[in-house]
Amino acid sequence: MNKAAVVLLFGGRSSEHSISSATAGGVLRAIDRDRFRVIPVGITRDGAFVLEEDRPEKFALDPERLPEVVDNGTRIIWPDSTLTRELQVRHPDGSVESLGDIDVVFPILHGRFGEDGTVQGFLELLDLPYVGAGLLMSAIGMDKHTTKSILQAAGVPVVPWVTVTRADLERTPDLWHRRIRGLGLPAFVKPARAGSSVGVSKVSDWSELDAALETAFAEDGTVLVEQAIVGREVECGVLQGRDGGVPRVSVAGEIVVSGRDFYDFEAKYLGADGIDLVCPADLHEGELAEMQRIAARAFEAVGGQGLSRVDFFYTGTEFFVNEVNTMPGFTPISMFPTCWIESGLSYPALISELIDLAR
Repeated sequence: MNKAAVVLLFGGRSSEHSISSATAGGVLRAIDRDRFRVIPVGITRDGAFVLEEDRPEKFALDPERLPEVVDNGTRIIWPDSTLTRELQVRHPDGSVESLGDIDVVFPILHGRFGEDGTVQGFLELLDLPYVGAGLLMSAIGMDKHTTKSILQAAGVPVVPWVTVTRADLERTPDLWHRRIRGLGLPAFVKPARAGSSVGVSKVSDWSELDAALETAFAEDGTVLVEQAIVGREVECGVLQGRDGGVPRVSVAGEIVVSGRDFYDFEAKYLGADGIDLVCPADLHEGELAEMQRIAARAFEAVGGQGLSRVDFFYTGTEFFVNEVNTMPGFTPISMFPTCWIESGLSYPALISELIDLAR
């Protein structure tokens, strides 16, 4: 059987470079080598496309030294038109080698310049099939304000929020501080276009607001301040339906926060204490069904392509969608694959399913 050639694209210019690299390590280890020929392409922090090593252990998630794509002097040469799918690499000595034709690209990229529609647009121009959300859905999902506005218009319950730019605050600071304070305490301050909890702060006293805004503005020029919802943090995975069918939704997982203010970067990826991930979450059948219904509705509202992880706050009587993540954390221990494993789809089978959907 001819193996389909899969370009695994990872790294990138965003602050989530290392998480993308760690995810690539998990996928390299688990992908079905009987079905797929893998071409690992890394993007350095400076944006160079390099041919990486097909060595999963190189990208293991180590709290002492996070994995990254280092410029090794190679350069990927993408197809020069839609008439070919041949991928080439130029080696440091100037010689050019063909890597064969591409069947599908798997962009495991988080954050800006990868998850936001930029790489998706590039692949669209080359007419290359790729895993995940398309250009528009990626752009929507990357921008928290746009996502929440679309979900609200679609009748999906979302957490109350205020969106503010640095220019807004400089022009009319009193007005914007009044609007923000109207949300009450505690509140969460987030960059509009970042992930993995980078730049996120919890504000328990208004004296902490300015510092939290500066932390978020360091990641993006637009910031959201959200009302804190008292309730459980639950989430589930969504996959695009086959052949135009309805979206498929996994069982729910729950993030139990006991010794930290919230589920931050260190807890997500560096094994920090104070967080337990429980899957499947303890929900009644009716509660799970309602959560899955809202997750599918949210997924379709923002575009309904590829995959997503839909995050909720559950008060005990109502589900509020917090985020729709179009390229969720995909390391073997991340909640998205864990929820699908608990739903009967193994990690390798999940990878195969996503590639098959793209093709």
